[in-house]
Amino acid sequence: MTTTWKKFSFLLVLMAVTLVIAACGGGGETGSGSEGGGGGNGQVDVGIILPTKDEPRWVQDEARFKEALGETDYSTEILFSQGSSAKEKENVDILLNKGIKVLVIAPHDGAAAAAAVESAKKDDVTVIAYDRLITDTDAVDYYVTFDSLAVGAAQAQYLIDNAEGSGVPLYLYAGASSDNNAFLFFQGAWSVLQPKIADGTFTIANSSEAEALKDTAELSRDQLSKVLGQVTTNWDPNEAKNKAQTHLTGVGADMKGDVAVLAPNDGTARAIADVFASDGEVTNYVITGQDAEKASIQYIIDGKQSMTVFKDVRTLVKDAMDMAVTVLEGNEPETTGSYDNGAVEVKAKQTDVITVDESNVQKELIDSDYYKADEFTGLK
Repeated sequence: MTTTWKKFSFLLVLMAVTLVIAACGGGGETGSGSEGGGGGNGQVDVGIILPTKDEPRWVQDEARFKEALGETDYSTEILFSQGSSAKEKENVDILLNKGIKVLVIAPHDGAAAAAAVESAKKDDVTVIAYDRLITDTDAVDYYVTFDSLAVGAAQAQYLIDNAEGSGVPLYLYAGASSDNNAFLFFQGAWSVLQPKIADGTFTIANSSEAEALKDTAELSRDQLSKVLGQVTTNWDPNEAKNKAQTHLTGVGADMKGDVAVLAPNDGTARAIADVFASDGEVTNYVITGQDAEKASIQYIIDGKQSMTVFKDVRTLVKDAMDMAVTVLEGNEPETTGSYDNGAVEVKAKQTDVITVDESNVQKELIDSDYYKADEFTGLK
């Protein structure tokens, strides 16, 4: 055999091996692959879609799901939509092609996700909205959530409990208008704050829309939309930082001093807190948050963030997985209430929330084994 023919034969073998490897390996996807038992031949029983890997909150959820998945005999796969409704729809299609029976989905955009879950329902897949409600469709079977109104109410009550005197400048911020939870958080906060705005305890510093509604106890969806249009952060710390800088630049010294800040979550809270801390005319600020992110727990320990609303993701994940397994076993999941999504009343399982500040960080987050003490500095 000639040297040339040997080289040609080697190339043919190499190409064949490459084709076999490609056929077996498949393409890469943004996700965590299959977990749990069962589900051979590429079959996936439960598909889980989370909105983005770029926020610590959802990375926490992914980790908690992975912990929970080891306890089930069903196969699952976690995919991320990376802030794109188009990617989210693509992820649903990927999971449908793998034969899922249950879809657990935290939508990037609650309204835009309707089309994606409607395609799942056409395949007789049970749809469980996770943490964020999917709106304007009857293709949602269940909703697993924290009590979003209670989150906002807890934030507001903390500001009231720490307010001194009257005329305290109040800075309002909210999440993304595309997220139904942002409306619920703000609605819950407004229901508690409004009486204290009306009686002069607080003076709204950064929203003419909210100021015009200070005597209105219950805001309509349209009224909430107008306020959120002025104070939304889109859950983006950079946008929150820029908005806070603009607000502080645009007010006089009478809107500084000791102030109260309603920040919607921990990521935006840290960004806003940094801005207020750097303004020499702000003598003290009380600022809210939610999600108990590690970085914000350190901020609370260091006195740079006042509080966070702790939503124990372990419980939420357990509720979601218990619900999915119950469905797979042909039974009706337990629910505790319902939410109007604009098309139907969606049966829901709610989880309680806990206010955490420097006084109970140890008890709620360390002693409960949610975090380890050595992940922080300065714990008392």
